[in-house]
Order: sequence, then C-alpha cells, then structure tokens
Amino acid sequence: MKLRRRGLLHLTAGGVAWPSMARAQAYPSRTVRWVVGFAPAGGNDIVARLMSHWLTERTGQQFIVENRPGAATNIATEVVVNSPRDGYTLLLIGVTGAINSTFYANLPFNFQRDIAPVAGIMAIPLYLVTNLKVPARTMPEFIAYLRANKGKVNMGSAGTGTVGHLAGELLNMMAGVSLVHVPYRGNGPALAGLLGGEIECLFATPPSSIEYIRTGKLRGLATTGPERPEALPELPTLVEFVPGYVVTAWYGMGAPAGTPTEVIDKLNQEVGAALADPRMKERFADLGGAPMPMAPGDLAKLIAEETEKWAKVIRQANLKPV
Repeated sequence: MKLRRRGLLHLTAGGVAWPSMARAQAYPSRTVRWVVGFAPAGGNDIVARLMSHWLTERTGQQFIVENRPGAATNIATEVVVNSPRDGYTLLLIGVTGAINSTFYANLPFNFQRDIAPVAGIMAIPLYLVTNLKVPARTMPEFIAYLRANKGKVNMGSAGTGTVGHLAGELLNMMAGVSLVHVPYRGNGPALAGLLGGEIECLFATPPSSIEYIRTGKLRGLATTGPERPEALPELPTLVEFVPGYVVTAWYGMGAPAGTPTEVIDKLNQEVGAALADPRMKERFADLGGAPMPMAPGDLAKLIAEETEKWAKVIRQANLKPV
C-alpha cells in the first residue's frame, strides 16, 4: 500500500507541474499564420516576411505570412479578431489600425479592445517630396508657396484615410495651408502621378522615394520623423519649420484579445531578440526605418495615443471614406 500511495503521489505531483511547464515550453508547436492587410511586396509585407523568417529559424516552427488586403486592413483585422485566442493567428498592426478606429463608422470590432498588442517592430517616417516643376527648393519656400497658392496645389496619397493623406491634412492644420488631396490606388500610382506632373507633392515612404531623391528626379523637402534620416542626412525634419509636427508610420505584432499572457510574452521576447540583431537593424535601415522594440503595455499606450491624435485630424478635416 505504501508503494502504491507513493506512486500515486508522484503521478499527482507530476500531473500538476507538467501542464504549466508544457504551456511555457510548447508554444509554438505548429505553424503560425501572420495575417497582413496589404498585398505582397509592399512595405508592410516586407516587414512581416523579414520577421517571419527570423521567427521560423528561431523557434523551429513555420511562421507563414497570409496576405488579406482590402478595406484598408479592416478585412485582415476582422479575420484575426474572430480567430482562436491561442497565438497561432497573428496580425501585422500599424498606424492604419489607429486611423481606422475613427475614420470608419460601425466597424465590427474595436481595435483597441479586440486586438492584444504583442510587440513593436519598426518605426518609419515619410518624406515630403515634390516634382521639379514646383519652384520651391526648401521647406520654408514651399510653405510660402502654399500660402500664396491656397487651394491650388495638389497632394497625392496612396488612398483616402492613409497615413500619407492624414500627414497632409495635419500639415494643413498646423501650417495654415490648404493642400488639395488627390487619392490614388496605392503609393506606386501616386509616385507615377507625381513624376508625371499630375500632382505637385506627396508624403512618400522612404523605400519608394529615396532613389528618386538621390538621383534628382524628385525634390526631397523634409522628413516627417523626429530626426534627420541617416540615409539622407541633408534632409531636414519638418518639425524644424512647423513646431510639433511629427508623423511616423509604425509596425507591430498583434493577436486576438484573450491570447494567453505566456504566449504574448514569448513572442515579445523573440521579436525583441530579432530587433537587437545587427543584420535585422541593417535591413530596417535599408527600408528607411528603425527598430521599435516595445513591451505590450507600451505598445498599447502608443496605439491609444495615435488613435487620439488621428481622431482629431479626421474630425477637424471632416474626412469620410469614399
């Protein structure tokens, strides 16, 4: 009887300890899908694939990028919101999610409530560029030109409600100018419109515009980031001329709300390790961005701040989806 009782106690103790250890060590034990609300080959997709490659090598399990473009990332977000809360379906999150919270009425989800922040990944500014027909060669000259030509200067964007569009609306508000918004179906068509003279200016992503600036095909006036870019140190910050003006696009990882804390912590740890890797830093620098390591709580704070910031712009400019 003593032997049987000792054996029973041993099994019971093992039965209590084992599930806790398993939860901490087992994830991920199968393929993880990472949903991206944009088409392949764009900046968002590239960031997700860089990180997915790292996570696959690091964990030994496949992290697969699943592109679900459409409705300004709302389709992808809804897919993840309605997925199991087990860490095997993730979402590439960014400033678009914060913008959409106000820009779109009656969404079937609440971004801040229904998506759990996991980790920050990368921050990237925009470059304000003009075509060579615009007579202004500096940011002060451009602001003076806009004030002298109110309602006559066209600004392109990758679409209504995108960060490039709202960056222009914020400049209108803070600098007392009146850029006229011309939406395109993506950043590439907007750049083509700028080069072709259909529009005068564009808040472009660094990867899409940096070579045009370097080769003199477009004129770079300023970066919207808080500091001058290492890739173009001669490019001033817009905040040098418009106090308080900073716009940064950013990328992060999210999961369905209710995902176990230990899974979120594991993912945050692995993403943090990737961001500390010199090779990953170099790749992000090539994209014009910088690593943005963040704990889940800090990322939640950023999302709340960005949601409030862009809500004010959207309401003041009376912006609506088209």
